[in-house]
Amino acid sequence: MSRKCEVCGKGQVSGNNVSHSNRHTRRKWNANIQTVRVEENGTVLRRKVCTRCIRSGKINRAI
Repeated sequence: MSRKCEVCGKGQVSGNNVSHSNRHTRRKWNANIQTVRVEENGTVLRRKVCTRCIRSGKINRAI
């Protein structure tokens, strides 16, 4: 499953866990992706969209 927003392209980013002793191990942060029903050109489709795009109104939610 792709963890990428289909509207803005926000996806997974990577970095390091840093322990108290300053050891670094790789980790990743996933975007908060939700599957929502979107209305486009009169048709209802399922899209994977980040919560920021949902909240800012960049999509038309289908009812």
